[in-house]
Amino acid sequence: MPTNGLSLIIVGADHLNKDKSNRRSEILWSHPGEDVHLVPEPKNPVDPQAVAVFSARGVQIGYVRGVQCQLIRSYLSRGRITGAIFQCAHEDGAVIRLSLDGEPPQLPDNVSDQPVISNKQRRAEEPPDHDGWYPDEIYSEE
Repeated sequence: MPTNGLSLIIVGADHLNKDKSNRRSEILWSHPGEDVHLVPEPKNPVDPQAVAVFSARGVQIGYVRGVQCQLIRSYLSRGRITGAIFQCAHEDGAVIRLSLDGEPPQLPDNVSDQPVISNKQRRAEEPPDHDGWYPDEIYSEE
C-alpha cells in the first residue's frame, strides 16, 4: 500500500456547474486511477481558500472539504502534491487520491469498482434488532 499518499472526500457534487453540467454524472463516468486536477479558487466568493476538483475530461466534480483547503493549498503552493487520481464515488461526492513528495499516485489496495452504497441504504439492509416475532396488531372497533 502506498505510504506517501492522501485520500480526500470531495464534496459539493449535488450542485450544478456554471455550464449546467452535472457533477454526479461526471463522477459516475470517472474510473479509479483516472487523473483529476486541483484548482485553487482565490476569488471564490464563499471561501477564498477553496480548491475545485476537475475530472480527466475537465468537468468539475466538486471541492476539497473546507477544513482541508488550507492544507491542500499549502501543499499545492510548495509543490508537495505531485499527482491526483480519482479513487471512487462516495455518497458525499467522490474520493480522490493525492500523491506527495515526488511519488506517483497509486490507489489503495482496498479500492474496488463496485457501486457505492450510502449509509441510508446500508442501514436498510442491516438485520432488525429483534428476533422476527411481531405481535398481532390490535385495532380499535371504531
